[in-house]
Amino acid sequence: MKKMLVTGSGGLIGSEVVSFFAEQGWEIHGIDNNMRADFFGPQGDTRWNQQRLKETYPNFHHHEIDIRDRQMVLECVKQLKPEAIVHTAAQPSHDLAASRPFDDFDVNAVGTLNLLEANRRTNPEIPFAHLSTNKVYGDAPNELKLNELETRWDYADPEYYNGIKEDFRIDRSKHSLFGASKVAGDIMVQEYGRYFNMPSCCLRGGCLTGPSHSGVELHGFLSYLIKCNVEGKKYNIFGYKGKQVRDNIHSYDVTRFIDVFLKAPRVAEVYNLGGGRGNSISILESFKMIESISGKKMISEYVDKNREGDHICYISDLSKMRAHYPGWNISKNLQTIFEEIYAAWEKRAAQK
Repeated sequence: MKKMLVTGSGGLIGSEVVSFFAEQGWEIHGIDNNMRADFFGPQGDTRWNQQRLKETYPNFHHHEIDIRDRQMVLECVKQLKPEAIVHTAAQPSHDLAASRPFDDFDVNAVGTLNLLEANRRTNPEIPFAHLSTNKVYGDAPNELKLNELETRWDYADPEYYNGIKEDFRIDRSKHSLFGASKVAGDIMVQEYGRYFNMPSCCLRGGCLTGPSHSGVELHGFLSYLIKCNVEGKKYNIFGYKGKQVRDNIHSYDVTRFIDVFLKAPRVAEVYNLGGGRGNSISILESFKMIESISGKKMISEYVDKNREGDHICYISDLSKMRAHYPGWNISKNLQTIFEEIYAAWEKRAAQK
């Protein structure tokens, strides 16, 4: 039985990875210390997801480890000797990073380094997939010329119709401290790949989403928006007239890409991993879609100040991913994503 190490195994992507590969017969070892509850309070707690995985998959084994603890990470990887590492653990919030910069950097940058070095010392030939973020580009995408449409912003230059490519610059822009710490981890993954010839990739995620997401206001745009609709809570729109655009990708499609990468790994690759134009949507458009599903009006308030380093319009160009791995493509469209997240929040609400 092949063995995989998954960090952040109680989170959105981590739990999807656990489920996907456990069902394929892998022995899965998950590292998670539920730090989301520390970051975001009870609403960010992921223990429910961890428990679900333990009850569902006998080949899943939980390890209560903080990836900032270098010695524990080194020892864990040395003992397990996994045949693949999928690193999804992170501090994911712009806003929180500004108030807790040491925690943010230690998790996103130092934690990534700890795992890379543990992997290099134990088995540098195995593939290492790292969940990075499109925030490594900072607010440079906001410099692109945009057209203001009725319900969204969109790129004015036809060159960017399909979105942002991987050669877009990552410096000389404002990132937020979160974006900067993720840049550090992203570059370190690439460097370990090139310097030590380790199979590795950085997946620069757009809006990663799905029914297992514990969305909160500071992180998890779509999950949190739908949660507000289900619970009848007010949703704050931060700037840009609510026309800011995100491309959403289901956690299942993220995991499917990780699967094809692990089967044919490359060294130090970078991919913009999002929903592409087909799964792009603005906040105003999201309101209409969830209202059509739930039959409930969104309650919202406009805050005339955007978040620092936030993107006005961001769409991932998926052409490189499709060229390198032609067997992969988006399988879950926006309607499906909305319906699944809505059903998940309805179920959780009924269980309270």
